[in-house]
Amino acid sequence: MSLVVGCPRCRGVVTEHQQEWACVDHGPTPPLWRPGEASYESFTAHLGAAGTFPTYVPWPMGPDWQVSDFAVVGASPEQACATMACTSGTSRLDGPVDVFVVTEEAGTGLGSRVAGTGGRDPGPEVRDGTPVARVRLGRTAVPLWVVSAGRTDEEFDRFVVVGEAEGRWLWIVLRPASAVLLLRDEWILRDLSGLGPLLVDTRFGGPRPPW
Repeated sequence: MSLVVGCPRCRGVVTEHQQEWACVDHGPTPPLWRPGEASYESFTAHLGAAGTFPTYVPWPMGPDWQVSDFAVVGASPEQACATMACTSGTSRLDGPVDVFVVTEEAGTGLGSRVAGTGGRDPGPEVRDGTPVARVRLGRTAVPLWVVSAGRTDEEFDRFVVVGEAEGRWLWIVLRPASAVLLLRDEWILRDLSGLGPLLVDTRFGGPRPPW
């Protein structure tokens, strides 16, 4: 498999013992699988590891945008509990932009790690007040609420929104934070695992964004 194992909640080392995975910092945890570099070949390995768990990206992707990173959490395809995909490109106002989409079962902690919010799940801000944006998932419009994230380094300046779709947390993290203006248009999220032949034409590569 062209994927590297890690912890879904941090950059710590995970080890397997008697079919149980554990992080040196967080203890027992399902493993996270991430490619050494984003490519069509490593994404096919990702889809195999994710099983039926969806991997969402904003769709359609712009002509200069590409899938720059992705990850799946789970000891086996049947146990997959989270995925992440990052698309990267440029906007006229913001320059280089990274858009992370994480969908996960409650308590996994991958979305929180990507967003830099700490903990395992979003806080009480979700469903508090008026949603700031909506994305379309199939025929469903999913409302999204702002979740605060510490910004101590300009490199990690970001805007985080979270909602709930199909019984799972749905995180969207945009870097830089000013790229939130891209959410003015109601995005469509598409599951890349169901893309079929169009997946061959999807662009992969570029520098992997840090998270």
